[in-house]
Amino acid sequence: MTLTFNSNKYGELLSHYQPKLIRTEDDNEQALAISEELMHRPNRSPEENELYDLLIVLIEKFEQEFYLPGAASTPRSLVQFLMEHRQLEATDLVNVLGSELTMNSVINGDRELTTAQAKALGAFFQVDPGLFI
Repeated sequence: MTLTFNSNKYGELLSHYQPKLIRTEDDNEQALAISEELMHRPNRSPEENELYDLLIVLIEKFEQEFYLPGAASTPRSLVQFLMEHRQLEATDLVNVLGSELTMNSVINGDRELTTAQAKALGAFFQVDPGLFI
């Protein structure tokens, strides 16, 4: 069964959570709390997945600019961000990326992600695979 995106439900979520550009650490903490809540919610709806993806992008943008001024957001930094927030170790991605060698290469920034790996990471982290490309 394919779940369809409901714009009205998404509008209600946006109205409830009111996501916005993150400009302060307090804003960031609030966005992190909402994303944590959504991350651990079983059977998220397509609308909740969209809100979760939006928050991840907003959080990463803030953290890149606030904590690492001038550093560009990369698929590698997003993987590290998601791992940190899920309290995962690099070894937790071995099965997702196919091998320990591949996992080490990706984590160390020695190798670009393939489309298949981006899709696998998207499914694993329950985010849009396009975030990793």
